[in-house]
Amino acid sequence: MRLQDTLVIKPLKKSHLALRMFVLAAVMICGVYIFSVCLKQIGSQSMPRFVKFELTEEPCSSVGVPPSEASYLHYPKPTTYSREECACTPVRKFAILSMQRSGSGWFETLLNSHVNISSNGEIFSIKERRNNMSSIIRTLDKVYNLDWYSSASKNECTAAVGFKWMLNQGLMANHDEIVKYFNERGVYAILLFRRNLLRRLVSQLANDHDRRTKQLNGKHRAHVHSEYEANVLAKYKPTLNATELMSSLKTANECVTNALDYFNSTRHIVLYYEDLILNHTKLVDVLKFLGVPQRLMVSRHVKIHKKPLSKQVENWEDVYNAIKGTEYQSFLNADYKL
Repeated sequence: MRLQDTLVIKPLKKSHLALRMFVLAAVMICGVYIFSVCLKQIGSQSMPRFVKFELTEEPCSSVGVPPSEASYLHYPKPTTYSREECACTPVRKFAILSMQRSGSGWFETLLNSHVNISSNGEIFSIKERRNNMSSIIRTLDKVYNLDWYSSASKNECTAAVGFKWMLNQGLMANHDEIVKYFNERGVYAILLFRRNLLRRLVSQLANDHDRRTKQLNGKHRAHVHSEYEANVLAKYKPTLNATELMSSLKTANECVTNALDYFNSTRHIVLYYEDLILNHTKLVDVLKFLGVPQRLMVSRHVKIHKKPLSKQVENWEDVYNAIKGTEYQSFLNADYKL
């Protein structure tokens, strides 16, 4: 047999095998990619789509309100809570400007018995809040933005918010800046005083005595809620300095006169304690002034000094002789009956 006749099988070239393996790998990669794309499309179609809506807050409107009144209607946005459905309930700002022992505590409890009124007490009795105008304005802004918390704080639907401010608590010393703030921010001023400054002085001296002696179970009571407590405090009869009496009454009267003059340019109402005692319809005027609904208002305060002044002053004869024949002689007479 010849060598040429022998069957010779030649091996495949390595290059052909590598090419086939490359093509196979490329096909597999393309298949995986196409499969993953299909899965993503199917998944996105089966999942629910959420559309995000952004609600824009519309400003509260005062339709039908005269322009002169619109600046006194406010829509606070407290930082400590949400007014929710009452966000567009207008709020009026007020301040009770008064002197100690002039009936402001009793008057404030009447206001706070109204469901829509919050009067937050004597907030400037703390000196740090009245150190300068910056601290005063910071305190005022907090109260009027409904961010001030006290026992008088009402719900979101407060329609009038304010506080008590005594004349000697930085009010008179900064009256120009405060009047400017009231006029620019639309604050109502309620000026409350006593006509009979002699009665106020007697009440003040008696209150100072109880602050020192604490006659009711070792605690000072500026105001009482029972006849028993009132009778205990009323037993004390202060002795007035007859020599300095006229000067004291004159100083108090000038302070009231100046306050009425300083705040005359604000939107204000002037009240006297004696008028509120004698004529309860005066309270109706207050509610109209604040623009809140008419409601029956009550107070738990019990009056302490009910007797004639002659029965409440230890040295009444000296006091009588010092005032008789002067411009303050009317203070000697009974100015109201309970």
